[in-house]
Amino acid sequence: MKSAVMSHASVEPAEAPTLPVTPRGEVSATLLDVLLRGADPGTLENLGRAAGARTTDAVRDDDVQLSLFLLYALSYGTFDQLGAEHEWSPELVRLRTDLEKAFEAALREQVLVPPAPEPRVSAVADALFTLTAEPSGPSLAKFVARRASHEQIIEMLVQRSVYTLREADPHTWAVPRLTGRAKAALVEIQADEYGGGHPDRVHQHIYAATLRGTGLSAEYGAYVDHVPAITLASFNLMSMFGLNRRFLGAIVGHLAAYEMTASIPCRLYADGMRRHGMPEEVTHYFDEHVEADAVHEQIAARDLAGALAEDRPELTADIMFGAAACLAVDGAMGDHMLRAWKAGESSLLRPLAHDVAA
Repeated sequence: MKSAVMSHASVEPAEAPTLPVTPRGEVSATLLDVLLRGADPGTLENLGRAAGARTTDAVRDDDVQLSLFLLYALSYGTFDQLGAEHEWSPELVRLRTDLEKAFEAALREQVLVPPAPEPRVSAVADALFTLTAEPSGPSLAKFVARRASHEQIIEMLVQRSVYTLREADPHTWAVPRLTGRAKAALVEIQADEYGGGHPDRVHQHIYAATLRGTGLSAEYGAYVDHVPAITLASFNLMSMFGLNRRFLGAIVGHLAAYEMTASIPCRLYADGMRRHGMPEEVTHYFDEHVEADAVHEQIAARDLAGALAEDRPELTADIMFGAAACLAVDGAMGDHMLRAWKAGESSLLRPLAHDVAA
């Protein structure tokens, strides 16, 4: 179900994606040399394994996460500066594989995954609803609704832009790998995300209007150099799950958890924006998701995740892992912002270089 999209969310000419060019360590520096300056790909040999051995937490490692972001961008076609000839370069695929091993190992260590339910639609849906029940601890959305300053809301929009300007794309990788009920359910959700055939209703485009309405850039990648590793990890998690066939259950679980935890926070984000007098052009993206995600959560929990577990019981544990990983990483991203704001600090790595609408 979709509400009518206001004219202010109409599609504007695409803005050229901004490639992040500030390295965050040896791996990303060498990778950028290969991708942008034609350095020998052989210089990447063993860098991924060395980074995995060196890092104490790949989820929050700036060098690891920026490098994965750039490697995944090759498959998305995000940045014109990254030539398509690099996508299947053996040296780059090996680097990605090595970094993914470190990323997955950290996730397996950190994420608390509940026991796998019986592979039945109702049991899987119940387990997911239990897992995604509203936490009792601090909530970023509640803070935004009640206390966040205008500047902090702007930071939240910047942090979310890394994924939301590509909203739905990571999960779409799963479509050709599913069959039957689960495939139909995922396509139903994604069709809504992509506007149901109407370009002005594509969620990516609506979010771009939100950014423009606050004076922020809607160029994809414009703020990648401003966000911390945990924000990149949130997007990289979806990309890793979506691009690798072995994570089919995990990407389905991730989408289910994402849809099941979006409706109420989106209402609270919009409330916080209205508290500062932000116009409908800015709040519309979040208002849209209050209704849309309330519908999507039922489809995702039952018709997608539940049906997949019933049809392929061996994927049930992976579904729960993907859902738990979504909550853990996105929760860590929210915790990072809350801790910074409560300490009177910015949640960004570097300040924004331009003024935004007050």
